Amino acid sequence: MYYNKVDICGLDTSKLPVLSEDEKNALLKAAGKGDRKARSRLISGNLRLVLSVIKKFTGKGESADDLFQVGCIGLMKAIDNFNTDLDVRFSTYAVPMISGELRRYIRDNNPIRVSRGLRDTAYHSMQAREQLTAKLGREPTVEEIAAEMKLPKSTVVTALESISDPVSLYEPVYSDSGDTLYLLDQLGDHSDDSCMLDEIAFKEAVKGLRGREREILIRRFYDGKTQTEVANEIGISQAQVSRLEKSIIGRIKGE
Repeated sequence: MYYNKVDICGLDTSKLPVLSEDEKNALLKAAGKGDRKARSRLISGNLRLVLSVIKKFTGKGESADDLFQVGCIGLMKAIDNFNTDLDVRFSTYAVPMISGELRRYIRDNNPIRVSRGLRDTAYHSMQAREQLTAKLGREPTVEEIAAEMKLPKSTVVTALESISDPVSLYEPVYSDSGDTLYLLDQLGDHSDDSCMLDEIAFKEAVKGLRGREREILIRRFYDGKTQTEVANEIGISQAQVSRLEKSIIGRIKGE
């Protein structure tokens, strides 16, 4: 079986065959006995798995080629450490291993510095997650990871969140007919006097509005409600609330 061409790290993945489960199992057993050719075939036959995993990590300023190479390291670790005696599909074990390698790479190259102790806890938490995934045949819960590490759940959650990638407030979350909603639009308005719209001037401007326009701005900027909450309360879509809000603010600002 072959797939569409993807050029990455000088490879044309359309020329890479995908292995069946029986072929994988046979090659894994051979590789476990030191067969280097079997190991090479496993790596080549699972490069599309690496590509599918790195899609979740692209768009964060990292080179796709670099991510692919790091993902391949995770794949090789998965091949070298996979236990063929367990009734677990190789991909079930390999995906968390590849993801963990990518997270470590991004963590170590992250400009936001996290304490060494917290990073170590996060690293060991990911190791525990990978081991439990292989043992249970599914993604473990945070409670199970914490129990495995003999740590409080809150400690594990804090450690894992400390190495999570920051999300921009302008990250698109929905698009409808050209109207894009961003993460910022999902948040209530809790700004202070340094806000773009001066509070006093804004209040005066709202007094001149009537009907639904006035209701939207009051709920959004006085009551601090999200666009979704406003949309549900007045019976229109979130995209319409976003469109009307931008139009009204544009008029108030004289744009």
